[in-house]
Amino acid sequence: MLRTVRDVGAAVRRARREAGLTQQALADRAGVSRQWLSRVEAGKGPSAEMGKVLDVLAALGLAVDLVTTPVAEATDDDPFAGLFEDGS
Repeated sequence: MLRTVRDVGAAVRRARREAGLTQQALADRAGVSRQWLSRVEAGKGPSAEMGKVLDVLAALGLAVDLVTTPVAEATDDDPFAGLFEDGS
């Protein structure tokens, strides 16, 4: 269960490592800087906004749950390609 900005950062770092990606590779894929990603993984990224979101969720008794979803290849022109069963 993710309850803090630091928890989110640790989850991102863990998922990145499990995917065998460097920070730079993930940053390139996500369209962010490596420095920004490093701050997020350290729990120091956009903490004001994320912290507020997590505070609101906690006040409602809700939590963030990460699930694995299909990732578009960096070379794909259509980020939604492959998400539909019929291929459209």
